[in-house]
Amino acid sequence: MRIVSWNINSVRLREKLVIKLMKKLDPDIICLQETKCPNDQFPEKAFAKAGFSHIAKNGIKGYHGVATLSKQPIIDSHIVDYCKKGDGRHIAVTVKAGRKNVTVHNFYVPAGGDEPDPKINDKFAHKLQFLSEMQRTFKKLKKQGKAAGEVLLGDLNIAPGEHDVWSSKQLKNVVSHTAIEKAELAKLVAAADWDDVARRFVPPEEKLYSWWSYRARDWAASDRGRRLDHIWVTPDLSPAVSDYGVLRAARGWQRPSDHAPLWIDLKS
Repeated sequence: MRIVSWNINSVRLREKLVIKLMKKLDPDIICLQETKCPNDQFPEKAFAKAGFSHIAKNGIKGYHGVATLSKQPIIDSHIVDYCKKGDGRHIAVTVKAGRKNVTVHNFYVPAGGDEPDPKINDKFAHKLQFLSEMQRTFKKLKKQGKAAGEVLLGDLNIAPGEHDVWSSKQLKNVVSHTAIEKAELAKLVAAADWDDVARRFVPPEEKLYSWWSYRARDWAASDRGRRLDHIWVTPDLSPAVSDYGVLRAARGWQRPSDHAPLWIDLKS
């Protein structure tokens, strides 16, 4: 099973790029973030025609929103409304993967604004609260003995490692790479003993990015990226992860998202 995560930055604007991705990577599941699309306007017909007829959506008009597309039937789906804002930042689906069920949590964590101080920046305060509620959710799952067969992915809007950003020194006080955010992300990892599979395939000392700003005149030449997008699995699934990658080339497609798709392969 190949699972893809992609912050699409408007699914209606980039519907054709999603189709292109389907042909390029041949995934079984695609998790989209920042769809910016109400549920009743989601381009289901085009994706169903391409083989993804099973779709779970948590859409918001104009901003945010997540959606998960699957070739296989979705056994169950649910939404957790973190921070009680109704802002379309999570959806989970359960699908059959070989002999077992796998639940995929699709997240779009708040970006957090520009100032990394929750006392003066409500957006940053929201981000920290969101992460805290995520921690509680998965701690509870672990305590109940249910933290198994789970995948957590999406745009988490935090680049935790030194080489997950183009310059850790220059970005240490920039939202997405601050010490407080990295600490909260570490707590989230510990909440369910998540395995950040990316760094198994790409050593921690190597640069690894999934996002490049639109502000760069030549994003590829400057290569000032950040690894804001993640795919984690619970320990029981770790042995099943056979591959990981970031489709960097997609950042150079016509009218691209500022994020590149990433994926894992799970062997049965």
